[in-house]
Amino acid sequence: MNHTKPLSFIIVGSGWRSLFYARIAKKYPEQFQLKYMLCRTQEKADKMATEHGIPTTTSIEVCEEAKPDFIIIAVSKNSLCTETIKWAQKGFAVLCETPAAGTVEELKELWDLEQRGAKIQIAEQYHRYPSMAAGLEEIKSGKLHDPYAVSLSMAHDYHGVSLIRRMLQPIDPMSLCLEWLRGGQYTFEVTETDSRYGAITDGRVKQSSRSVITMGFAGGKMAFYDFDGTLYHSYIRTRHVNVQGRDGEWNDTYLKYVDEEHRPQIKQLIPLLKPQYTCLDTAKLCDQSSQWSPTVIMDEEQDEYAIATMMLDMREYIENGKEVYPMAEALEDAYVYLLMQQAIQNPGEKILPERMPWH
Repeated sequence: MNHTKPLSFIIVGSGWRSLFYARIAKKYPEQFQLKYMLCRTQEKADKMATEHGIPTTTSIEVCEEAKPDFIIIAVSKNSLCTETIKWAQKGFAVLCETPAAGTVEELKELWDLEQRGAKIQIAEQYHRYPSMAAGLEEIKSGKLHDPYAVSLSMAHDYHGVSLIRRMLQPIDPMSLCLEWLRGGQYTFEVTETDSRYGAITDGRVKQSSRSVITMGFAGGKMAFYDFDGTLYHSYIRTRHVNVQGRDGEWNDTYLKYVDEEHRPQIKQLIPLLKPQYTCLDTAKLCDQSSQWSPTVIMDEEQDEYAIATMMLDMREYIENGKEVYPMAEALEDAYVYLLMQQAIQNPGEKILPERMPWH
């Protein structure tokens, strides 16, 4: 692959999430080239081209003839696995949106396909948010000793699973260490203040579902997942993370720990921009990373940056197979999410994991 040329890609899908990848291509033209966005209808293709200045097509053949370096699958959740398999079987490297699949059967099919040589990676980006990377780096440094408890009210479903796994640092695959789950779902009223499309100021109130799940791990480690979708778009709700170990805790944007002389220390965390992705730094990201904030920053700027780092890493994956986000981990995220759904559907019942092929 020519390293002087931008990485070229095609987006399969034209929904809200697909626009993130299109914006990244526009923001970093020296790194990425969007060949086409593949739309299902000509009407949608014309709309995306007119409103967003995106090269579009409805032809699979046109996309294949463009010979992109990789394919991004950004369709609806129900179609993600099918589209991923279709393009991987055509011989293209694929970066698929989350979750990897929606059923255990599909997860097993993806694993089998990858074992037979298909090039598939999953775009799980939350651990790459600079705000999350800062705390995860401190956990890796050993300042908390061995983390044994996570309380997460930060990210939904498989994203939450991915973060919990990295925070607890299990030696074995998560669901092998995971002994049981219990959960439930509750509904509360909340005044809407924000949305994907901007502030809401008319005082409307909605019924918001809140999922609460407890996970017990071998060796006594615990995870407490508490998520309400309002957290993503609200001026009156705050996301939280707390990771505890023998020697300290990571709480939102603070790290408290004891040093080598057993004295208590406190450190303020700022978003971490890793040097290997300097070409993706923006003025806003650099500004965030030079100032401490009392709340965890999880904005669209960090989301696009996190996704862009994965896209950049696709070059090394295509060239020498270094995984961007290992398939086994992505399948584990999706599988534990399915277990979480079982726990919600069966309140109070102990849900037990099973051994999966990728273990």
